[in-house]
Amino acid sequence: MDGTKVRVEAVREVGPETVAIELETPESFDALPGQFVLLRAAPEGEELARHYTLSSATVTDTFEITVGIDPDGDLSPWLADLEGGETVHVEGPMGAITYEGAEDVVAVAGGPGVGPAVAIAEFAHKHDQDASVIYQDDEPAHRDRLEALEAEGAAVSIVDADSNEELEEAVADHLDDGQFYVFGFSDFVTTIAERIDEVGGNSDDALIENFG
Repeated sequence: MDGTKVRVEAVREVGPETVAIELETPESFDALPGQFVLLRAAPEGEELARHYTLSSATVTDTFEITVGIDPDGDLSPWLADLEGGETVHVEGPMGAITYEGAEDVVAVAGGPGVGPAVAIAEFAHKHDQDASVIYQDDEPAHRDRLEALEAEGAAVSIVDADSNEELEEAVADHLDDGQFYVFGFSDFVTTIAERIDEVGGNSDDALIENFG
């Protein structure tokens, strides 16, 4: 199996049908918030591979990915059932979208995009930068981390999945509050890009990760 073998350190539930998986950091693995890895595993002997964006602000000893569980999926239910001590293979880090802690940020997330959004906001606070999080989901994940960010002074807006008007208002309200980082599926990131342009910003300046 390609990639570097790493130990699964822990798996914890972070929301409905969502788990965070803590993985051993490979030697020379130097990743920044916003990047992703290719994870390989072989449930029942069949090798499968999926991309997952990092959801931890740092990668010193371990790093984290957040996995939404598709009950009919072939990999995510298997990952969610891990207990720690197992091994998987990873390749990376990959991706040109990175945050180095040098500026204020507006992290916008739809669904599974909350992992990297929270990681970027936490990294910003670690480097004494302001952070805002806009998150659209009916069943939010990582509530504990979002609440901690809010307690530290971050502006956190959680928007219902069917409330695009509220989502667009939040984008307009935070247009000048920092560099936009946007994570989510195609319809979501398109909505955000269009709204940025509508309210006088430039969506070409936003850093957007389209999950497909």
